Amino acid sequence: MRPLSAQELLDAWERGVGESPVRRAMVLLAAACPETAPEDLARESVGRRDARLLTLREWTFGPRLVSVASCPVCAERLETAFDVADIRVGSFDDGPQEPLSLKVGGTTLTFRLPNSADLAALSATAGVDGARRRLLDRCLLDTGANDLSEEALQAVARRMAEADPQGDIELSLTCPACGHEWLAAFDIASFFWTEIDAWARVLLREIHILASAYGWRESDILALSPWRRRSYLELIRG
Repeated sequence: MRPLSAQELLDAWERGVGESPVRRAMVLLAAACPETAPEDLARESVGRRDARLLTLREWTFGPRLVSVASCPVCAERLETAFDVADIRVGSFDDGPQEPLSLKVGGTTLTFRLPNSADLAALSATAGVDGARRRLLDRCLLDTGANDLSEEALQAVARRMAEADPQGDIELSLTCPACGHEWLAAFDIASFFWTEIDAWARVLLREIHILASAYGWRESDILALSPWRRRSYLELIRG
């Protein structure tokens, strides 16, 4: 895995604009991990995928993240800032992931961790409960979700979360207006893509301005450092 140049990041953004969130994450990682086959990346657990995305995000925009949330009680918007290290609990190079097993009610269940291919397969599934059951059904190796009780399915889901904690990050938030406290899920794939989308649209405007003023090609402009691009833009604007 390696950092992406401005040109590579812009190309990845272009390929992912019309795709689903899962596919966008895979586009970014395929660009940053040319040594790994895309299908192998798709088979990595969600937590390992998110560990890769956290590292790529840190390489791209730095270690600091700023997230905005709305209080579920009073709708107050609050901003929270934290570092990548604060939410990093796993690594993308922890070694091979073996199937897990769990004994529930005298029965030993064998299953694997959910991956991006599983999430992509849920896109057409209606309802949270239906999606959860289908996801578990895909991950259970020796039985089907419909053959298990709700208690057994919940036990499997808890064991998955314990084994792959990077894939289930929650932020502890407190509303400054009403004092309400709650846990908010943090999805690095969506967060990182939102940042990339905003960056790409600003960059395209800068390319348009510089190309119009100097007649430079896009590749020439992207080869400039951000500082030099800003300096030329300031000269154009006077």
